[in-house]
Amino acid sequence: MQETIRYLLGRAGASGFGSKSTAEDVTKTSPDLHAITAIITGATSGIGEETARVLAMRGARLVLPARNLKAALETKSRIAGGLPESEIIVLPLDLSSLSSVRSFVSRFLGLHLPLNLLINNAGKFSHNFELSEDGIEMTFATNYLGHFLLTKLLVEKMVETASTTGIEGRIVNVSSGIHTWFSGDGLRYLDLVTRRKIVYDATRTYALSKLANVLHTIELAEKLEEMGANVIANCVHPGIVRTRLTRDREGFLTDLAFAMASKLLKTIPQAAATTCYVAVHPAVAGVTGKYFVDCNEASPSEEVVSMKEAARFWSASEEMTMENTSKEKDKAM
Repeated sequence: MQETIRYLLGRAGASGFGSKSTAEDVTKTSPDLHAITAIITGATSGIGEETARVLAMRGARLVLPARNLKAALETKSRIAGGLPESEIIVLPLDLSSLSSVRSFVSRFLGLHLPLNLLINNAGKFSHNFELSEDGIEMTFATNYLGHFLLTKLLVEKMVETASTTGIEGRIVNVSSGIHTWFSGDGLRYLDLVTRRKIVYDATRTYALSKLANVLHTIELAEKLEEMGANVIANCVHPGIVRTRLTRDREGFLTDLAFAMASKLLKTIPQAAATTCYVAVHPAVAGVTGKYFVDCNEASPSEEVVSMKEAARFWSASEEMTMENTSKEKDKAM
């Protein structure tokens, strides 16, 4: 109850920020970001675009991957319109396609740029069952698996950048409090859904993808620490906000639901605050493997989040993202 009251009133937590803080608020005391190169997925609208705008305002060079290049170029134009000095690069990326992820990474590495910050923000809510070109349920493929592979392929560059510049690298996974809605064996559920052995539940599948983001963060942070890398990884719940995730269900019922929940809704600038806080605020230096809500550390679901489950998901994800040639070699051995 106390947490709900604090949220509604916007009272600040231990970090000095709360639910009413905006992305601009939480980055005011951050160091100049002109030395920072950031990749932000899902930056063509909503929380991702506001995150990109504020980081550009603080001086960061942005790389915006997008499936819809026209939308990404429009975002670039909007940001540059208010920030003519900003440096923004747009590259193609469809996170639901593992081959597209590999192509994006190849293009990015070919630019010979440093990489200090990776924000895995893109999200999708598939109301109807659909498989990706790799045979993975579409919501899970886009929200989690594509980001898993993207991060895996970029980690070496981030570790190298942190080592040569002395600037801590940061990885931010945008999850959701909805991860607590999933219970049971996630990988078993994914297998059954993929093979059409059970009825597709869009909300439960979305919750699973967000749970996977949390588990990915925990195991990634562990592996980065084992490497001795100057790179941290954390995940965030941005809060309840009306974004393009609801675009397939616009109408009277959706409008009514959001009207009834209006007191709980955040504005886009408020929803982008936690991502920006974890991405650049000095207070987060050295903090890794944590879950943040309203710019403060919080606890993810204890029922489904554990080191054991994180390691299990990592192993399964490695298998799912393995290139076909590697899989064929493994089968032959």
